[in-house]
Amino acid sequence: MAVRAFITGVSGPVLTDGERAFLREEQPWGFILFKRNVETPLQVAALIDDLRATVGRPNAPVLIDQEGGRVQRLGPPHWARYPAGAVFGALYDRNPEQGLRAAWLSSRLIASDLAGLGISVDCLPLADLPVEGADAVIGDRAYGTTPDKVVALARAVANGLQDGGIIPVLKHIPGHGRATADSHLRLPTVDTPRAELERTDFVPFTQLADLPMAMTAHVVFSGLDAAQPATTSATIISQVIRGAMNFQGLLMSDDVSMNALSGTLAERTRASLKAGCDVALHCNGKMDEMRAVASETPELAGEALKRAERALAARKAPQPFDREAGRAELDELIAQAGIA
Repeated sequence: MAVRAFITGVSGPVLTDGERAFLREEQPWGFILFKRNVETPLQVAALIDDLRATVGRPNAPVLIDQEGGRVQRLGPPHWARYPAGAVFGALYDRNPEQGLRAAWLSSRLIASDLAGLGISVDCLPLADLPVEGADAVIGDRAYGTTPDKVVALARAVANGLQDGGIIPVLKHIPGHGRATADSHLRLPTVDTPRAELERTDFVPFTQLADLPMAMTAHVVFSGLDAAQPATTSATIISQVIRGAMNFQGLLMSDDVSMNALSGTLAERTRASLKAGCDVALHCNGKMDEMRAVASETPELAGEALKRAERALAARKAPQPFDREAGRAELDELIAQAGIA
């Protein structure tokens, strides 16, 4: 059965008959969940089972954005709250060992939540370096503003996810920290010279390039490609992401329905895949847009298929972990440091 090179969302907490027919026919590589898809643990697990049964692939990847802080699709009353990335950065500044431990614990706890539902991929960690004056869309989601600190904390987060049987997604490659606009709303342009980007923003992605998956940034880097954002820039993907950074994992676009991209959904999808993304991501669950994305998505094949297979094969069996003790330790670390 041919699998297509896109990841899709769905509209609600249960599949509609139309969605089942679409998924069965179009065979997306994977799925992504949002708050609109979440009610209770039993409901989420049933939805995931239904998604996989519909496409006939019990190991089809199911993704979620579960960072903590502002970006947390699973939350109270059924799931715990988790700290924003900046909390680990602040703790790291006081005591690096404790900061790394807290980052690992948080992502290990998140992994336990996700694995229990059947979710296999978390769109985390961020390796973005925010700068003064940048849009707040990254803000406290970031671990810090210096490459070494961000690398250390992002690695701890990725390790926590992997130790819990969850595949991490590095984002937003090659960097969203300098963007002065929210790419959900409009297209940001970064005019920083390439040499400065290579000294700062690109460093974390280069040092974390061994991770199995990454998500692109809908950001124009005028010193690299003044015409196209990274997601649709063959120059940036080939020369920077695959070239200078040597990222050889599965490259997924950020959501093609975001307003940073121009053109129809079909045109955006075609452009991202032509530029070198392995799979296109579409999130909002609107059927007309889902059909447009599918209309321009080829079968997942060649090197893209090999990268997808390697990404899924990178998933480890969860390591033993005491969730109750882990949560108590995380809360104690944060309380001792006086961080809200």
